[in-house]
Amino acid sequence: MSGGYKQCTRCVMDTTTALIVFDEKGVCNFCHDYDKHAAESVLRDRAIRYAEFDQLISEIKLQGKGKEYDCILGLSGGVDSSYLALIAHDQGLRPLVVHFDNGWDNELAVKNIQNIIQKLNYDMSTYVVDWNEFKDLQLAYFKASVIDLEVPTDQLIVATLYKLAKEHGIKSILNGNNFRTEYILPRDWIYSKKLDLVNLTNIHKKFGKIPLKNFPKIGINDRYRYQKVDGIRMATFFDKIDFNLNEVKERLIKELNWTPYPGKHYESIFTRFYQGYILLKKFNVDKRKAHLSSLICSGQITRAEALNELKLPPYPTELQMEDRNYVIKKWGLTEVEFDRIMAEKKVPHESYGEEKGANLMNRLREEVKLIYRYQILKRLGLFK
Repeated sequence: MSGGYKQCTRCVMDTTTALIVFDEKGVCNFCHDYDKHAAESVLRDRAIRYAEFDQLISEIKLQGKGKEYDCILGLSGGVDSSYLALIAHDQGLRPLVVHFDNGWDNELAVKNIQNIIQKLNYDMSTYVVDWNEFKDLQLAYFKASVIDLEVPTDQLIVATLYKLAKEHGIKSILNGNNFRTEYILPRDWIYSKKLDLVNLTNIHKKFGKIPLKNFPKIGINDRYRYQKVDGIRMATFFDKIDFNLNEVKERLIKELNWTPYPGKHYESIFTRFYQGYILLKKFNVDKRKAHLSSLICSGQITRAEALNELKLPPYPTELQMEDRNYVIKKWGLTEVEFDRIMAEKKVPHESYGEEKGANLMNRLREEVKLIYRYQILKRLGLFK
C-alpha cells in the first residue's frame, strides 16, 4: 500500500494486509464490516437470538428422534469446539463426537479431549488420516507457496463430517464458527474457498507424489447433494447465544478440567507452527492481529491489551525452534529444502485453478429434479 505503514486507530489491523483502507478518523474497513454484520447477527435483540437458539435445538431433537445420535460434532480440543460440546450437553443433545487425527495433535489437546468425553459421557469416533497421503498433500501446499496451508485439514474435517452424518442419518452438523472471536480475517491472509476441490486437486497434481486414495474429499457437487438431497445442514450456535471468551474458558476449566493453550488453534502442533512461524516469516502475516481485532470490536479486550500482546513473540522462540525441527523431520525435508521453499515468493491460490460453481450448480439442480421425479414415480408404482 502507498503511503507507508499504517495501523487502525480502533483495532490492531494494519497495512500488512493489502486490503485495508481507512476512514478520515483512521478506523479501518474491517472494523466497519464487523459493526455492520454484528448488528445483523450477534447484536440483535437477545430475546430474539435465544428464541432462535431454542427453536434450532428443538428442530435438531425432532430430526434425531428415534436415532442413536441427533447431531454430529467435530472436536479438536480447542475453545470453540470444546464449548460447543458443553452447550450441546446443556441442551440435552446426543452428538456423535468426531476427532480428526491428522498426525499433529499435541499432548495437551489429547488430554483435553479425553476429559471432555469422560465428563460429558459422549461417544467419540476418531478418524485417523492416512499419514503418507496427508503428508504428501500438506507438502504439496507448502511447495506451491500458497498462503493457506490449513486447506487440506479443513477439507478433511468437512468431508468426513458430512460423510459420517449421511451414514448415520444425522441431519445437523454442529458448527463452531464464532463471529465474535474470528470474524475479522483478510482474504489475502487465507484462501476463502477452502472447500474448492479443483484447487486442491491441481496443487497436489503438480507438487504431490502419492495418489490420494484414502483422503476424503468434498467438492461443490458433493456439498450440494449432502445439503439439498440428503438434507444435512450446518447448525451454528455462537451467533445466537452470548459468548465472552474469558467466561467461556473459566467454565471449561471449572467443569471439564480443560487446560488453555498459549494461542488460538494451538491445539495442533502444525497449526501452532504454521501461524506462529511460517505465516510470519514467509508471508509477513501475524494472524494474531485479526484474532485480537475481533476481540476488540466485540468489546472483550482493549486495544492497549492487544498491542501489548503483539509485542511478544507468537509463542516462545525456543518452542518455535523445537517445532521447526519436528516439522522438517516429520515432513521428511532437509534444512536446505525447507529454507529454500520458505524463501520463495507467495503464489495466489487462484493461479492453480478453481471450481466453476455456476455450471456445476445448474447441472446438479437438474440431477436433483430427476431424483425427485424418480422417487414420485416409484411411489406410484410406475417405476421399478
